[in-house]
Amino acid sequence: MRKLMMALVGATALVAASVTGALAEGKKAEVLHWWTSGGEAAAVKELAKAFNTAGGEWVDTAIAGSGSTARPIGINRIIGGNPPTAMQFNTGTQMNELAQQGLLRPLDDLAKEQDWKSVLTPAFYQAIQFQGHIYGAPINDHGQNWVFYSKAVFTKAGVTDEPKTWDEMFAALDKIKAAGLIPVAVGGQPWQLQSMFNAILLGEGGKDLYAKVWKDLDTDAVKSDKFKHVAEVFAKLRNYQDPGSPNRDWNVATGMLIDGKAGIQFMGDWAKGEFIHAGLVADKDFGCILGPGESNFMMGGDIFVFPVLKDKTATDAQTLLATVIMSKEGQLAFNSKKGSVPVRLDVDTSKLDACAQKGLNALKDPSRQILAPDVLTPQDIVQTEGDLIAQYWTTPSMTADQFATQFAQVIEQAK
Repeated sequence: MRKLMMALVGATALVAASVTGALAEGKKAEVLHWWTSGGEAAAVKELAKAFNTAGGEWVDTAIAGSGSTARPIGINRIIGGNPPTAMQFNTGTQMNELAQQGLLRPLDDLAKEQDWKSVLTPAFYQAIQFQGHIYGAPINDHGQNWVFYSKAVFTKAGVTDEPKTWDEMFAALDKIKAAGLIPVAVGGQPWQLQSMFNAILLGEGGKDLYAKVWKDLDTDAVKSDKFKHVAEVFAKLRNYQDPGSPNRDWNVATGMLIDGKAGIQFMGDWAKGEFIHAGLVADKDFGCILGPGESNFMMGGDIFVFPVLKDKTATDAQTLLATVIMSKEGQLAFNSKKGSVPVRLDVDTSKLDACAQKGLNALKDPSRQILAPDVLTPQDIVQTEGDLIAQYWTTPSMTADQFATQFAQVIEQAK
């Protein structure tokens, strides 16, 4: 992704120059996160470098696996009185319970001083708040409904055009299968399968149905023929996975495209960080589409929260880290490696890669800015529906009608 190499020269020095000297006095910060893949680690290195250059001391606590593995560990540490200085969460409702218990530091004063409100989209500014107070420093905007494909595999299979409809998509997958390659690289973990389902719900079902399902929690919409059609499209993709898919990590699935073994992956743009880390170039070695179907941008992302700490040096380190996270230079350096785009609206993104430009173009139109379920929906519902989606995927005997009925029951029981 990074034709940015020249643009990033000196970025960390600019971060340091933007931070006041009063903060930059060897502030140590233990940062807990789950960014451990090649592309993610490269992005974290940029953020750590910026923090260290600004006068801090980054202490890395990286927990391998997804957020579903790392979050409980971090939450238990915070509740148990041994909190890290800062902890990664996904943008949205995941932080709310800790904030409600008074275990997170409000960032209202810092956000006001640095005018976060003017540089964030209204939706993201709202998403870092709980009960009127700001608790999260957002680092990125992740598009969660991308379809990535290997240009080499498409060429070998005789697929000449990007699929714009599901008929075209299945025709392309059939060609890839006939060529002896794996059509769809799948990581059969609940969160990955839910991400794939949501991409189909938004693209094929449309943003109105998506909003009724995840924002309004409308059970009539879930029981509709249109929702069941989405479920059938999702289920049909089972026929294009390989036997090794159960419990495969997402970055391993991305590696199947990088190695020319598989054609397509439904994944958020963090997968793009893996392509870039492997030296592949967007629109040359791999392609990306927001679809097929409606071409909207499902907005999610990552934030850092800061547990309440008694030590002033530690809280100063938190302030310094939040400042670096929200700096233009820190955002550009991090996102250029991560695959995402800066969450700040005033960052120069002109040198980001071709896929990023597609996403940024979509984000120019407010009607195409669609919030991810983690932002819209209580976490217990998101997680339970994710388990149901995974069950549906692994149970071919379950019909779309049965799936829709159970999906609606989860919502009804949560209300």
